[in-house]
Amino acid sequence: MGRKRKININGQDVDATSVPFRAGMEHWNEYLLDDQSVVRVKLVVTEIVRLEGKYDEQGNPVYVVYSTNVTHVSPPEDSDTGDDLP
Repeated sequence: MGRKRKININGQDVDATSVPFRAGMEHWNEYLLDDQSVVRVKLVVTEIVRLEGKYDEQGNPVYVVYSTNVTHVSPPEDSDTGDDLP
């Protein structure tokens, strides 16, 4: 199993265990802006921990997911990107 540590949840220190994982698929969400730019965003999980002795209303173990957002912006095809500047 993973490494044990304490994390702070709502002002209370809780025992937690890091759970190893493998990414299945990480999909991009794409947004077309009114200026014809395309913004792509995806969430990438960096760590998952299970809270020891904590369960939800249905009796399932409680997990905390740490993540970061990755973004990419593509300007419109006809925009001036400044590539011709000296």
